[in-house]
Amino acid sequence: MGLRDTHGRKINYLRLSVTDRCNLRCFYCMPAEGVQDAGHSGILSFEELQMIAVCAVGLGIEKIRITGGEPTVRAGIVDFLSRLSAIPGLRHLALTTNGMLLAPMAADLYRAGVQRLNVSLDSLNPQTFKEITRGGDLNKVLAGLDAAVAAGFPPPKINVVIMRGINDGEVLDFAELTRSRGCSVRFIEYMPVVKEDGWQRLCFSGQDVLQRIREQYPLEPVNKGDFAGPSQDYRIPGAAGTIGIITAVSGHFCVDCNRIRVTARGQAKGCLFSDEKTDLLPFLRPPDSRGLSATLQRIVAAKPEGHGIKCGEYSHTNFSMAQVGG
Repeated sequence: MGLRDTHGRKINYLRLSVTDRCNLRCFYCMPAEGVQDAGHSGILSFEELQMIAVCAVGLGIEKIRITGGEPTVRAGIVDFLSRLSAIPGLRHLALTTNGMLLAPMAADLYRAGVQRLNVSLDSLNPQTFKEITRGGDLNKVLAGLDAAVAAGFPPPKINVVIMRGINDGEVLDFAELTRSRGCSVRFIEYMPVVKEDGWQRLCFSGQDVLQRIREQYPLEPVNKGDFAGPSQDYRIPGAAGTIGIITAVSGHFCVDCNRIRVTARGQAKGCLFSDEKTDLLPFLRPPDSRGLSATLQRIVAAKPEGHGIKCGEYSHTNFSMAQVGG
């Protein structure tokens, strides 16, 4: 069985958030004081999250990415990942993390069946990293990258939210990671999650990134795999890793969107920037697998053709990225 939306796109990817808590406070993602605590009953139990995963895979989802907030701060996450990796029909299990707790957890995550790690890392300068994250320790993240490879993972993918005047001067430093560490680096355009006047001042487009890199290195296009996301991928000849750009603002990638997402509070969305969301709790408490499967199918069917963000416009309701799962 496969899932296709009304625009003919194959939907095979679920982003599943397990918490909206985080041990960092990146300024573009969440308020300095964090998000309001939902309490123990306010977020989905691991049993409820697994039920969603099982139903989704039964409908045709082949890849699940576990997100947050920061998923590694939730107690019991390793055992939960072990159960997910055993779901028949799930072909790819990935985890996105800020890397702060990765070093002591990497081996356990690998043994749990996680196949790929994405690490959010917006600066290789300790002070800039500390300012963006409001207190993060870059050395812990770099130690986590090393621990992941030592545990058996392929070099983690690095997600960089690129912002003019803040970290755009590090484009070549990140590109060098594809040669020195074999990491795949993806530059993500800054997106106005929280409405602010003049947000465009931070926009550094994917084409700006490529131009900056091409001043130093030649780039060759890379064919994407079955589970590839929305990035346009390139490689510096001879590098083990790749360079990707995600042009959410300057060049919509919606035509290739293959995902739906579920928040830790049980809200399902067909598009990150759509205000439309569906509450899954009525099908989880008490459990109703048939109703849940039908609802997930309706969410896919109603998936919009594209989002409304443009370089000079802002149309969605404010939200915290940490509460949606990125």
